[in-house]
Amino acid sequence: MSIGMRTFATDVVQGFFAITHNSLALLGLALFCGLMAMSVRPELRTVAESKLISWLQERQYDELGLASDSEAVDRATATDPRDLPKVQSNVAYWLSRKYRVAPEPLGALVAEAYEAGPKAGIDPTLILAIMAIESSFNPFAQSPVGAQGLMQVMTKVHASKYDAFGGKHAAFDPVANLRVGVAVLQECVQRAGSIEGGLKLYVGAGNLESDSGYANKVLAEQQRLQQVAKGLRVPTAPPATAMEAATARIESLLEKAQRLSPFGRDEEEKPPLKD
Repeated sequence: MSIGMRTFATDVVQGFFAITHNSLALLGLALFCGLMAMSVRPELRTVAESKLISWLQERQYDELGLASDSEAVDRATATDPRDLPKVQSNVAYWLSRKYRVAPEPLGALVAEAYEAGPKAGIDPTLILAIMAIESSFNPFAQSPVGAQGLMQVMTKVHASKYDAFGGKHAAFDPVANLRVGVAVLQECVQRAGSIEGGLKLYVGAGNLESDSGYANKVLAEQQRLQQVAKGLRVPTAPPATAMEAATARIESLLEKAQRLSPFGRDEEEKPPLKD
């Protein structure tokens, strides 16, 4: 009886291994044929990759409840400032601290300014100074008169310049707005014959006696950026006036006094005197 059981078990095990071996062989053959087909017909590989990505995205949505978008990172305007040359890195981090904007988007904008500026014959720090004064690096900013984006370009006036970027809505794409703004600035400087005159045209004050200090603001910020680029320490906040400094000092002293004593308590809150 025991011999029969052992023989039966041996037969079952051998049969199982035979079936498994044949199944793996069939699976390997199927994979080999599939790879050969995709190598001969690239369109099959594209379809297979698309199906696989779609399946993976569906599984991710089921697990996390989020619709995935693997191309989102390609649309992001971001560059690690640590990967930039030292001069550009200095500028990106300084602007990040001053305008409270993440350093990665500023890294991308600084790199773009340093690439587009020389091509247009414009100092990159001037481009960055204009963005700082115009929008404080808000890519979705819009003025009451319709100037839009980082460099506050008048989209209605310069709509044709956005055709190369897919249309006027590209005004809200940081890189597209920067490039169009540089083109507009280049035209203004060429027409005026000077940086100061070009800035006056850029802000729309060409027919006015004054630009309300716009050029001075931009050039002052550019000077600070040039110092930062050289590695100099430049404060991110303007120096306080004597009155502001005195007020801040008094407020600080009052705050310390309130922490050290029960200042402002009502008389009934005091403990009763002992007999």
